[in-house]
Amino acid sequence: MHEPLVSVITPTYNTEAFISETIDSVRAQSYTNWEMVIVDDASSDATVDILKKYAASDSRIKVHILETNSGAAIARNTAIENASGDYIAFLDADDLWKPEKLTKQIAFMQEKDIAVCFSSYELMDEQGKSLGKMIKALPKVNFSKMLKSNYVGNLTGIYNAEKLGKVYMPNIRKRQDWALWLTLIKKVGFAYSLEEPLAKYRVRENSISSNKLNLLKYNYTIYRKALKFGAFKSSLYLIRFLIEHFFIKPQQTIQL
Repeated sequence: MHEPLVSVITPTYNTEAFISETIDSVRAQSYTNWEMVIVDDASSDATVDILKKYAASDSRIKVHILETNSGAAIARNTAIENASGDYIAFLDADDLWKPEKLTKQIAFMQEKDIAVCFSSYELMDEQGKSLGKMIKALPKVNFSKMLKSNYVGNLTGIYNAEKLGKVYMPNIRKRQDWALWLTLIKKVGFAYSLEEPLAKYRVRENSISSNKLNLLKYNYTIYRKALKFGAFKSSLYLIRFLIEHFFIKPQQTIQL
């Protein structure tokens, strides 16, 4: 079975502390037919200098620099626009992939004829130390399930661009990745997972999920602006999200 080209989409903004380790985790992949399309969102630290060094030493790393800070959606969409891959995968500038990540997911997608795929992932702290926890992926999710909560960890998600075409994120400041996976799953019916952890998510102190009020605000924006739901329907789905997120919790956090 041949190795199709995988485009890795990575936005960066003032990530000098993390970006080298993130790029190294891609370069360490057992799967070698990839390109890493990195779009820097007008960083003011040393991020761009680090990116240029990597791009000079590995032709698979493609760097694009935005002149003004435009947000993660614009950065990700710029990377997707410049991607050449048959598959499109996502990795933020502070997260990591395990070495077998692409090998296992692409093989799974090819063998099962799957267009949208994700996996479980482990949690680490801001310094990269394991928190001894794993977010266990559901075996599969459909559009109805995804409306209640985002069950696709963006750092694990891959879609088949050869089959589906390039699918972009809505231009909203936060949670645009959830909107992307909703769009993709609506197209294909289901996203399927590999339930083993293939990536490591860095839990940051200033993350959206650490501020519950902001989380609800951004979720409401997804329903209203990305999905074009009316105010009543958006409020109804926000209640469903609260029930799903705080009471049902089918997505398990497992102690390692």
